[in-house]
Amino acid sequence: MMHPDTRLKWINEKKGFGVVATRFIPKGTITWVQDELDMVFAPNEPESFKPLTLSLFEKYSFRNNKGEHILCWDVAKYINHSFNSNCLSTGYNFEISVRDITEGEELTDDYGYLNLSESFIPEDEGFERKIVNPDDILYFYKDWDEILKPLFPEILEVAQPLFDLLDKEIRKEIALVAAGKKKMLSTKNLYFQPEKSRI
Repeated sequence: MMHPDTRLKWINEKKGFGVVATRFIPKGTITWVQDELDMVFAPNEPESFKPLTLSLFEKYSFRNNKGEHILCWDVAKYINHSFNSNCLSTGYNFEISVRDITEGEELTDDYGYLNLSESFIPEDEGFERKIVNPDDILYFYKDWDEILKPLFPEILEVAQPLFDLLDKEIRKEIALVAAGKKKMLSTKNLYFQPEKSRI
């Protein structure tokens, strides 16, 4: 489920639709949690899809570390990529804002941790990275971890409308990491190594 203070908006011809904030979202806010309405498909299940269905499915879904395909039921599936994203996924299956997001600003992810089935060339943002690859997690997880680590204490200090959607054990884990009593689970844990690939 996407943070409630967001809405769908047309961004441009290149990106299509995106998700923007309808009010200020402070750094450390949980912006997405996988919930009961999100659809989960087995790793090989999409192989039986018709070509048109499959192309749309690949566009709007992502894979978790088990190779399962997740198709979000709400506007979360329209989150666009950025190499300087204002949201990052954690090793706990939720995403947080890594900096303050202003009203009207687009929420973005780094597709590098979504276990894409093939490489993806996004809109050029002027950064050194130009291509998103299926194994980007293995190269950038340390960078993402360094951004996320200091944010865990802030998770407990800002309003969290999605907090109750988290599993009880994950909520305990957040508190332990925030207090420095447990090491944060690395984003490397998001990685899925496929047996076969179209790369």
